[in-house]
Amino acid sequence: MEKRETFSSRLGFILVSAGCAIGLGNVYKFPYICGQYGGAAFILIYLAFLAVLGLPILACEFSVGRASKRGMAYAYERLEPEGTQWHRLKGMSIAGSYLLMMFYTVVSGWMLYYAWKTATGGMKGLDTEAIQNVFSDLMASPGTMIFWMILVVILSFLVCSLGLQNGIERITKVIMTGLLLLIIVLAVHSLTLDGAEEGIRFYLVPNFQLVLENGIGNVVYAAMSQAFFTLSIGIGAMEIFGSYQTREHTLLSEGLNIVLLDTFVALTAGLITIPACFAYGVEPTAGFSLLFITLPNVFNHMPGGQIWGTLFFVFMSFAALSTVIAVFEELLAFYIDFGWSRKKAVLLNIPLMIVLSIPAVLGFNLLSGFQPLGAGTGVMDLEDFLVSSNLLPLGSLVFVLFCTRKNGWGWDSFCEEANAGKGLHFKKWMRGYISWGIPLIIILVYLKGYYDFFSPKGTGMLIFWMCFALLLLGSILAIVFHQRKKSR
Repeated sequence: MEKRETFSSRLGFILVSAGCAIGLGNVYKFPYICGQYGGAAFILIYLAFLAVLGLPILACEFSVGRASKRGMAYAYERLEPEGTQWHRLKGMSIAGSYLLMMFYTVVSGWMLYYAWKTATGGMKGLDTEAIQNVFSDLMASPGTMIFWMILVVILSFLVCSLGLQNGIERITKVIMTGLLLLIIVLAVHSLTLDGAEEGIRFYLVPNFQLVLENGIGNVVYAAMSQAFFTLSIGIGAMEIFGSYQTREHTLLSEGLNIVLLDTFVALTAGLITIPACFAYGVEPTAGFSLLFITLPNVFNHMPGGQIWGTLFFVFMSFAALSTVIAVFEELLAFYIDFGWSRKKAVLLNIPLMIVLSIPAVLGFNLLSGFQPLGAGTGVMDLEDFLVSSNLLPLGSLVFVLFCTRKNGWGWDSFCEEANAGKGLHFKKWMRGYISWGIPLIIILVYLKGYYDFFSPKGTGMLIFWMCFALLLLGSILAIVFHQRKKSR
């Protein structure tokens, strides 16, 4: 087994972990739902849930990694009491990471493609219909998408092949520094556009009328869900970087730094997209249409638009690649902990990841007739649903229960690890909330997510998928609550 590396600096750990958390979803989705649900009023609720929900779960995942000094291949085995079966649940992390990358590499390829096309003048002078056709033509061309997906896979695994300090830490520092500089430059430019003031008001001024119109319950749930999913917790992508960390600082403090950096990027991304859309009189719609249709239209009407458009898609490419590199490292660590060399693990996973990513590509063309979750859905929707609506929340539930239950690692052992070093500490009075409150919130997020997704599709589909959700949740809870320590 290869000698286990550690980060060369605290900054490296923070930037790599933040790079994993900072992904495409919170960059293009967060600004829109923020404006939709009341601007600064929504932000305050979101920040509260980050503090009481996201941060403790992140600390749990980091703690499992730092204490075990292993990835998910052996983390539970090293920490679980003798005779218990927590290790049976580790498959969720590995499956979740592969599933996430099966479509995330494809979308990352789109970002590189648009950065290249914008930089080379391929978007210059196009009208709205022509820009729409650029995206439609990309979706209809599996060869083009596969080429850019392969480029993402090879580049990211190449970084991982260089090791933790010489590859992932060193290169992610460059990527994250570039990302932060670009986002500041782009935000400042967007704020100086004529008419940007209206977008700033839409985005940042508290609008309690919108909160009431959407329903306080819906706004609170949207904030809670966004806080939960923004940190990439639940599939071991953060756990692996905890395993490379020293014990100089408490994990609550380290987690807080990552939460603050992730939130800064999400909030600042809104200052790029929302004011620019309002300045040019276009609707800041959420989803892929914002990135690949709305914003290219905005850049085309903007002085120096080719430069600003290129910088924007380079920024988005950085956000995508930082996440891909981080999750690829978790996958490689699984093999390395089993005794493989890093080189052998990379050589296996490059072709494996390429093959696994092809169905998401074909779902937009050759397999477009496959609509697994109802009309208008495709392969990528299914993969995203399995990860975002199932493995992330359920994996987080397992991490929290493992860290707090007596038949798991246990509260005392968890606190001893999480509180080691300088910084913020978990207190005794937090035990009840983390042990019972957070699991109940996770279960609420999980079940309500199913209800919201399937209720518009009809009663029959709702009942079927709710039964599936309850069966999956029940199976996990049965393993958690019915195992016993072996007497010593």
